[in-house]
Amino acid sequence: MGLRIAVGIKWVPNNQAVRFDEKTGTLIREGVVSVVNPHDLDAVELALRLRDKYGGSVVAMSMSPPSATKGLEHVLGMGVDEAILISDRAFAGADTLATSYVISHALERLGDFDLALFGQETIDSSTAHIPAQVAGWLGLPYVYYVNDVEKLDEGQRSITVRRLLEDRAEWYELALPAVLGVAMKSQLPRPVRLSHKLRVRTENPIKTWSNEFLKLDPRCTGLRGSPTIVSKSTWTPEVPRRKQIIDGPPEEAARKLVDILFKEGILR
Repeated sequence: MGLRIAVGIKWVPNNQAVRFDEKTGTLIREGVVSVVNPHDLDAVELALRLRDKYGGSVVAMSMSPPSATKGLEHVLGMGVDEAILISDRAFAGADTLATSYVISHALERLGDFDLALFGQETIDSSTAHIPAQVAGWLGLPYVYYVNDVEKLDEGQRSITVRRLLEDRAEWYELALPAVLGVAMKSQLPRPVRLSHKLRVRTENPIKTWSNEFLKLDPRCTGLRGSPTIVSKSTWTPEVPRRKQIIDGPPEEAARKLVDILFKEGILR
C-alpha cells in the first residue's frame, strides 16, 4: 500500500540578498538569487526516507513564482516522484494566512494523502506558521519539531512520531492523514542524482496549478487576503562597509561594538 506524502517547499531569496519594498512591505524577488529553503530539505529527506521504508510516493508542492521550477527540479533530483508549482499573480504578496489558505486547498485538490510535511520555518521570515495553519484549515492533527517517524500502523491508520524539545523527547501517536513540521537540521538531505535530474528533463514531472485550476476566491489570496499589516517603522538599514578593528577583552569589545551600532543607526 505505502504512503502518499506531500511535502511543501519554498523558493526563498538567499539570506545575503534579502531586500524589501518599502511601500508594500513585501520581499523584492526580482533579480535576486534564490534557493530552496534549507529547512524544507529536512522535510523532503524525511518524506523520502518514509517512502523508501514503507513504499508509496512523494509529491513536492511550492506556492511560488515560475522561477521556483528550479527548486522543484532540485528536489526531483533528490528522488521526489512528482512536483506541483502553485503559481498565479493572484497569489502574490500573500502573508502566512493567505499562503496556508492556498496550500490547504491545493492539498484538497491533490486528493487522498497520508502525510503533509513542511520544514520548521523559512529563512526569509522564520514565522513557523505554515504547517500549523494548513493543519487548521484542513482540520488535521499536527505536531511540530518532529525529527523521526518511528512507527506506521497501516491497519489502524496511525503513525508514531518523535519530536525533540530543548530538554526532552516526546512521542505522539497521530491518526492519518496528519501534518508534520519537521525540525530543522534533524535530517541529512541526500544529494541530487544525475539519473533523477535526467528524468526531470525527459518526463517533465512538474505540473503548474494556477487559480484558474484551483478556483479560489481572490479576496482570500495574495495581498487582498492578507490581514498582516507591515508597520511604517519597518526599514532596511544601510550597513556601513568600512572595516574597523575593536581591541580589548571580549566584554569590553562587545560594549564598544554595540555603541558603534547604535551610533551608526543600525541598532535602534
